[in-house]
Amino acid sequence: MQDSGDKQAQNSGRWKLLAVVAVCAFPIIASYFTYYIIKPTGRNNYGALIDPRLHPIPEAQLHVTELDGKASPLARFKGKWVMLQTGPSDCQEACKKQLFAMQQLRLMQGKERERIERVWLVTDEQPLDTLVMREFDGTNMLRVNSDALKAWLPVEAGGKADDHLYLIDPLGNLMMRFPKDADPSKVKKDIAKLLKASAIG
Repeated sequence: MQDSGDKQAQNSGRWKLLAVVAVCAFPIIASYFTYYIIKPTGRNNYGALIDPRLHPIPEAQLHVTELDGKASPLARFKGKWVMLQTGPSDCQEACKKQLFAMQQLRLMQGKERERIERVWLVTDEQPLDTLVMREFDGTNMLRVNSDALKAWLPVEAGGKADDHLYLIDPLGNLMMRFPKDADPSKVKKDIAKLLKASAIG
């Protein structure tokens, strides 16, 4: 039978462990509380905020790969801000317009551009046009399971994922969606504000 001294030591150890966990988790919890609960009235986002708790990245189901079939999970981009677009390999005018927008939005961030990655998730197995690949060199062109992608990404009413540009934060959370035919100047301001406010990525 344990004496009262042993029990007190165990309780003290548990409290110390809980205190360490709380200290480590506090910055993340505080940032999400500030962002999603307090919502300062001075904040005026163009993009729609996404609660990452409702849309966690389903890595296993997405089965993201390089164009050659090599596994390439989105988790590899952790530590960077990710601009994300989706669509079929047959990249028509709207698709090219979005790829160009991502290219320019990154450049417009000046010296902060190295904190941003561009990702195009291709939703079929058909080959890509080599001219498109050359024109948008620097964009990470990856293949993905289209059904899993559709189930993951939230869209505007009556819309589809291909219509939108999404943003993933450096912790690997899907956190913002921009509207169809988004105004590049407004998207740029949102991204610039996030980069300025973020101590990571």
